[in-house]
Amino acid sequence: MAYETRQGRLVQEYLESLGGRHVSVQEIAENLPEKVGISTIYRQLEKLEARGLVRKYINDGEPACYQYAEDGTPGCHGHLHLKCGECGRLIHLECEEFDRLAEHLFREHGFRTDPLRTSIFGVCRDCLAKGREA
Repeated sequence: MAYETRQGRLVQEYLESLGGRHVSVQEIAENLPEKVGISTIYRQLEKLEARGLVRKYINDGEPACYQYAEDGTPGCHGHLHLKCGECGRLIHLECEEFDRLAEHLFREHGFRTDPLRTSIFGVCRDCLAKGREA
C-alpha cells in the first residue's frame, strides 16, 4: 500500500467526484476544500498517475488536464477527443463516423491516426448554449 497524505486524499477525492470529467491543475487548486499549493498538487497527481488512478492528457500548446481513472486503465484507447476552446473541457468521442474516417485515412492516404493524441478543437454544446462562442 502506498503512503497517503491528506493533500493526496483531497486531490483524489476531488477527481473521483467529477465523474470522469477532465480538469486542469488550476481548477483542482480552486476547488479543493482547503488551500493546497500548486507544486503539491502536481506531486500528488504524479503519484496518483503512477498508481494508475489518474490519467494525464496533453494537447500541444495546452496545459495538461487530468481525469480520475475509474476503471484503473492507464489511458484512453481508440477514440477521438474534442477540446472546447472556451471552457477547456475534453470530451471523449466514441463515434463510428470517426472510425470510418480513420479507416479511410489509412486505406486511401496511408496515414494512421493516433487516437491518444488526436483532438478536434472547437466549442462544446454547453458553451454554445451560454453564448460563449468566440
